[in-house]
Amino acid sequence: MIIVMEPKATAEQINIVKNSLEKKGFKIILNEGDVMTVIAAIGDKRLVDPASIASFDGVREVKLIQEPYKLASREGKEEDTVIEFPNGVKIGGLERPVMMVGPCSVEKDFEGLLRVAEAAKEMGCQFLRGGAFKPRTSPYDFQGLEGKALEYLAKAREMTGLLIVTEVMDTADVPLVEDYADIVQIGARNMQNFKLLKAVGKCPKPVLLKRGAAATIREFLLAAEHIMCNGNEKVILCERGVKGFDSTFTRNTLDIAAIPIIKKYSHLPVIADPSHGTGRRYLVEPMSKAALVAGANGLMIEVHHDPEHASSDGAQSLSIPLFKETQRRLNKLIGRIDYDNRQLKTQIK
Repeated sequence: MIIVMEPKATAEQINIVKNSLEKKGFKIILNEGDVMTVIAAIGDKRLVDPASIASFDGVREVKLIQEPYKLASREGKEEDTVIEFPNGVKIGGLERPVMMVGPCSVEKDFEGLLRVAEAAKEMGCQFLRGGAFKPRTSPYDFQGLEGKALEYLAKAREMTGLLIVTEVMDTADVPLVEDYADIVQIGARNMQNFKLLKAVGKCPKPVLLKRGAAATIREFLLAAEHIMCNGNEKVILCERGVKGFDSTFTRNTLDIAAIPIIKKYSHLPVIADPSHGTGRRYLVEPMSKAALVAGANGLMIEVHHDPEHASSDGAQSLSIPLFKETQRRLNKLIGRIDYDNRQLKTQIK
């Protein structure tokens, strides 16, 4: 941490700042220039709030040298985190990208869900995703089947072997969702629901954390830090698009650049959700390809047995035939990626 003092800061003001930091275990290096004094504080900045230092008399500016997300950062762990499941599926590092597919909402038609699950299994996917608890903008929209949906997901897992990803919205529901899910999802609207992050931080299941619609990458990684500092280091990040200014053509703007940026600064796996990232089914395949080439460790794609009559997000959901066509092409692309260096072996066609 670097503290820049005002040119007219007194020796007493400088000593107050210096002594305050030393009491918290920081090593202090004073650089007294002709115009102003700069204090370099070396230590764990989690022990002090930079804003509190900036409020001291005589302080002009506080600059952070290290990122505040210690556990999620490559500063603390250089090698990639790889999350392994009991059936041998792995997410992260140089492992083959995983596919998480399924409807936005689990609906009353179990046979429809099973058809999607069977198609996902046939195309080599590893996870079935589906919402049991649905956060909706309008209170009159479908809110999910809740416990019944979890039972449907578990039944589909039993019949296909696919692992289950589903969202939890409330701290009270964490134990219930944890009992059914293989991955507990935190949705974009709850990215900064800190009580919920703390609760899933104490559960043993991996957590898939979606980026908030207006969240910076730093805020995204700090949300992951909330989960990790409560004991759960099995966090998967999901880039699912941020709010843009052109909502005529897309629902959100899928931030492809966030994938390599996160990989540069964090060791955590990162996947992409091109369905929510665009809101248009015709954009799902090109954005999926872009995300894979950018280094995504997997994709989350919405697939519905009857998109035109889906209870939610039908416009961005692939039909089963379209999903199979898309997945065949994605599988070919995945097969051409060299996972020793995450570079494309041949030109995409």
